[in-house]
Order: sequence, then structure tokens, then C-alpha cells
Amino acid sequence: MTDHYRDQAHEAHPPYHPQAYDAAAGAPWAAYPPPPAEPPAAAPRHRGRGRRPIGLVLAVAVLAASIGGGVSVLIDRAAGSEAARGSTGISGTTVSTTSAGTVAGVAQALMPSIVEIRAGQSTGSGVIITSDGEIVTNSHVLSGAQTVQVRLSDGKTYTADVIGTEPEKDLALIKLRGASGLRAAALGDSKDVKVGEEVVAIGSPEGLTGTVTSGIVSALDRDVTVAKEPDRAQRQQRQDGTGWPFEFGGRQFNGDTGESKTTYKAIQTDASLNPGNSGGALINMRGEIIGINSAMYSPSAANGAAGSVGLGFAIPVDTVKDSLGDLRAGG
Repeated sequence: MTDHYRDQAHEAHPPYHPQAYDAAAGAPWAAYPPPPAEPPAAAPRHRGRGRRPIGLVLAVAVLAASIGGGVSVLIDRAAGSEAARGSTGISGTTVSTTSAGTVAGVAQALMPSIVEIRAGQSTGSGVIITSDGEIVTNSHVLSGAQTVQVRLSDGKTYTADVIGTEPEKDLALIKLRGASGLRAAALGDSKDVKVGEEVVAIGSPEGLTGTVTSGIVSALDRDVTVAKEPDRAQRQQRQDGTGWPFEFGGRQFNGDTGESKTTYKAIQTDASLNPGNSGGALINMRGEIIGINSAMYSPSAANGAAGSVGLGFAIPVDTVKDSLGDLRAGG
């Protein structure tokens, strides 16, 4: 190319320089070639598996923290509630949550509420139901007496007056003279009792105060027949250690029930019961009284067997509660 053509090309398309100005226009020259109207799209980047947009990561983190905080609060509240429950006794009893469900825990809580009753030569048991000394027992334990001697679990003795009896249900109410501040047992609901549930029995078999045995509920609504009022022969049978006569399933146990008798629905248990347990407590594993032990088969040694054979019966506590008004009125 000749110099003449180079000069013409130079004048037609002057080279771009960032510091060059158009003298006529007084402004910088435009870039050459001019930039495209739309910038070219950037080449797509390959996103690694572990990378996420920062905004999304932050949102997830905040949400996780919120959920975690809520769960933590719920756990703390649940733990606090559990701790509060563990620090108090079960409502209506003195069985702690750490001891509930154990024979030892039930025995420790209920022992002060079970008493030994002596009516002449006869020995039985009773359950304290008020702090001033009302005691529920079997009417046959009293053997017709108007006053009886009562010994508490701590060895202290009282004289008690018979307030009322209901031989048709084999129930009686006595009241200690001058008593106060006693530990009353909690009365449960026998309608909630289930066959197979564990139970504890406390009484004074053969005068052995505070004897504890355990077993299960064997059956419900058993028809048990007992004598309404003891005659001389029946009193002698009790003193000989053969137990209170009763009928069950068409058979007589512990002797003749006599002519005057009554039938009631009973809870059957295999907890070991012996003469002297009558009037004592049948207790569930929450420490609630569910029955008053009333009849148990205790074969005599003369027949080649003696002691409990796992056939005992208790008057349901709902029957006791229904009768308290009449008993307090001297029924």
C-alpha cells in the first residue's frame, strides 16, 4: 500500500485512544468498533453439588435454628413437668412416683393406715379413713361387741366405739377415742379394677400386725355368702384359726355359715390372706384402697393343709363408699 492510501485510511478511520478528543465536538471519540447493544451472555458456570446460593443457605439456617429452639423449649418443658411430678406424691396417697408400682412403696405408704382390732378373743384388721380415727372393717370382726381395742402400726393403742354396722354387706365403722393427726388411706374406685392387675394386702393375720402380702386380682363380681351375725360355734371356729365361714360356688368353706346369711359381689385375689386379715386393705399399685378383705379359705391342719391357698375375697371399695352415710348414722 502506498503512503497516499495509508494517509487516506488513517483519516477515514482514526485509531481509538482513550485520551483522544474530537476537536470539533469537544468530546471523546466513541469506541471503535462500537460495543454491541446487548452484552454477550456470560458462559454458564458449572455448579458444584455442595454449593448453594447464600440467601438460601441463610434462610435454611434461620429456619433450623427456629425449629431447634422450639424443640428445645418443648423438651425443657416436658423435663420440668416430669421433674415436678417426681417431686410430689401421687394425688390422694403418699406413694412417691419413684416408689409407685412397687410392693415396698405401697407398703411403706399404707402401713400407718392399717390397724389391728381386738374384740374379745377375736382378732381382725381395719383401715383408717379419716385423720380423727374413723376406721372401716368387717362387721364379723367385731363379733357383736360395742367397744374394741385398736393398735396402730406404731404400737399405740386406743379404745374404739362401734358407730354402725351393716351385716348385709359385712361392713362396720368404728371411731377411736381422742385420736387426731392420723394418716387416712385414699379410697380408690373399684369399678376401674381389672382382672390380672397387681394388688397388695395388709392386715394382722394371727395377730401379726402389719403383715404385707401381694398377688393379683383373680376375678371380679364373685358371689360370696357369709353369715350376718356370728353364733357361738362360729366364734369358736374363728378362735381355732379356721377363719370366718363363707360360701362360694355352692360350697362351704371354714365351717357352717348358719341360717342367717347374706351374699355380696366380691373381688377375688390370690394374695395370701389368713385369719386376722379380715377387715384389712386390698390396695392397688397406686396406693389406693380398692377393697376390704372379708373372706379367705384357710384349711385346717386336721385336714392335711393349713394357711392360705390363694383363695381370698374383698368387698369392693365402691360398696364401702356407698355405705358410709348409713354407717355414720349408726346403721
